[in-house]
Amino acid sequence: MAEKEEDVDDTQTPGYVAPEKVALSALKDLDADDEALVRWKAKLLENAGAAGEGAKKCTVTKMIFNCTSEAKDIELDLTGDLGKLKENPVQVKEGCTYKIKIEFTNGEIVPGLRYITKLKRKGITVDKSNQMMGSFGPGAQFGLTQEDDMPKGMIARGTYKVNSKFIDDDKEVHLEWDWQLKIAKDWQ
Repeated sequence: MAEKEEDVDDTQTPGYVAPEKVALSALKDLDADDEALVRWKAKLLENAGAAGEGAKKCTVTKMIFNCTSEAKDIELDLTGDLGKLKENPVQVKEGCTYKIKIEFTNGEIVPGLRYITKLKRKGITVDKSNQMMGSFGPGAQFGLTQEDDMPKGMIARGTYKVNSKFIDDDKEVHLEWDWQLKIAKDWQ
């Protein structure tokens, strides 16, 4: 039997309407008479030239699994061959408290960047997460997910297939990849 499409649109927040897209050059000149807004825009756009002309809107470079209950970080390089991440599961300790840190570089403003994940075990979706990271100006950036706990117990242990995606308010997918997560009694 074919898997049904979910009824919920993972890329939208109910009631939220994305703002109209404005070019960086036009944004700098808007509301020049409002001092507070001028200072805020200067801070937002301070690295606008750093990425270089024609730089990609958003390049996701690294995902860090940060266990907040222990000093254990697992880094995934997202710049190389993402197919290797499907072959080698990331092993984490059951019951640990964690956050996911995402590192990326922007060539322009990225409005409403979201981190969406779907976990499957034996072909059945067991968890979905849609977390707003925020809007980011040009330059090197990072975002953190909310703190969460890994499930624990004999039933939770095992290998999960994970689909992760970064998408913004303009519905542009910046990176999507599949990987595996293994919940075990202890770290690797």
